[in-house]
Amino acid sequence: MAHKHGHSRERIQFANAEDKQEFSKFPTKAGRRSLSRSISQSSTDSYSSAASYTDSSDDETSPRDKAQVNSHGSTDFCVKNIKQAEFGRREIEIAEQDMSALISLRKRAQGEKPLAGAKIVGCTHITAQTAVLIETLVALGAQCRWTACNIYSTQNEVAASLAEIGVAVFAWKGESEDDFWWCIDRCVNTEGWQANMILDDGGDLTHWVYKKYPSVFKKVRGIVEESVTGVHRLYQLSKAGKLCVPAMNVNDSVTKQKFDNLYCCRESILDGLKRTTDIMFGGKQVVVCGYGEVGKGCCTALKALGAIVCITEIDPICALQACMDGFRVVKLSEVIRQMDVVITCTGNKNVVSREQLDRMKNGCIVCNMGHSNTEIDVASLRSPELTWERVRSQVDHIIWPDGKRVILLAEGRLLNLSCSTVPTFVLSITATTQALALIELYNAPEGRYKQDVYLLPKKMDEYVASLHLPNFDAHLTELSDEQAKYMGLNKNGPFKPNYYRY
Repeated sequence: MAHKHGHSRERIQFANAEDKQEFSKFPTKAGRRSLSRSISQSSTDSYSSAASYTDSSDDETSPRDKAQVNSHGSTDFCVKNIKQAEFGRREIEIAEQDMSALISLRKRAQGEKPLAGAKIVGCTHITAQTAVLIETLVALGAQCRWTACNIYSTQNEVAASLAEIGVAVFAWKGESEDDFWWCIDRCVNTEGWQANMILDDGGDLTHWVYKKYPSVFKKVRGIVEESVTGVHRLYQLSKAGKLCVPAMNVNDSVTKQKFDNLYCCRESILDGLKRTTDIMFGGKQVVVCGYGEVGKGCCTALKALGAIVCITEIDPICALQACMDGFRVVKLSEVIRQMDVVITCTGNKNVVSREQLDRMKNGCIVCNMGHSNTEIDVASLRSPELTWERVRSQVDHIIWPDGKRVILLAEGRLLNLSCSTVPTFVLSITATTQALALIELYNAPEGRYKQDVYLLPKKMDEYVASLHLPNFDAHLTELSDEQAKYMGLNKNGPFKPNYYRY
């Protein structure tokens, strides 16, 4: 299943049974390892530029058990260590350099405060780049409460910095599954404050509010969702007639699709693999499962470094594109024995099964570039006959009884966010799109958006792109009146019909 939205509407109808299985198909991205172990692991991780400045002496105490207070006397947050706020501020300042679009959005809208009165509850990766987004929302008038959508991707010092300026943040790197849901609950459930907007990445926050706080859910003005997985869950709700608020699918807006999925993965796949395994790509046999935007990005980069790449795909159109780009399209079971690296990016589940893991050769590297950790059947590897050996942060060797080793990265979670970083410029595009979607939904007149899932209007998509052009000193040509009339366009856009494929 490629990262595209065309298929999203043909969704499974649920049997009544309280729609119990409605969300159960999507395990959380939270983990099951002991808290202290994963924190101490991550804080000694010299590879990640997001490595936290954590003093290992406080690794054993869970942030939930620590009483912390920021310099304004507030205790409404839970982070690893509030004292790291100053380090985090530097990280955020560096990120701002490459996120000029958000900064110019702040300047343009500072006066009118389009988000005044908005109470946004957010669940995203908490990094220096999302901090720039959160601070932009605050500058535009919003009040924000924030939590992490992934248990490993939080930059502790950035979370501390946000808590210091008064954003209620509940997140730290290396949360347990229980912590993950506790943090979400603390964000939503607070005295005298009720969210009226949701910004989500992966759908876990939306799901929690929908299930636990239906009265809050009904009063929300809009949901902005960023990932394939979360959008999929929204379409399911919508199809079952349970979505009682408008939602904006920013995952499928063109700029976000191309940048987050194609251009970003083209760079970060190599980064994640190099940092974790120091692999040399030339001549390696690699199979990429899924040739959507993410798959296309990964393949371009791997091919450029001389890897021999083949593709698995269920969609004949994507498969034909792969053939025309010079890749063999195969079934995983046909090639699994020869592969040096297996990369999944389908958005689906059990793409790499235990049977296929059993047939891999010694030293094969397995990793996932899709949003959720369902693509590789990692649960099947937690069986008594296999030995897990932690080699370095986010790298496990799984040893079979005959001595064969398979190298699993980030326990099957999103490789580029767990093991490396994503270019700030790419995140700037996503964050600007999210900010505009929130402004659009929050200010939309009654009736413009019904209880359904919408794409960002193309005019706003173009606006996101235009805000980023100054970075490249790019100069747009303007249509003359005559040309505009000939093409049947408005001089200021939108320039393409909705069905146009970029």
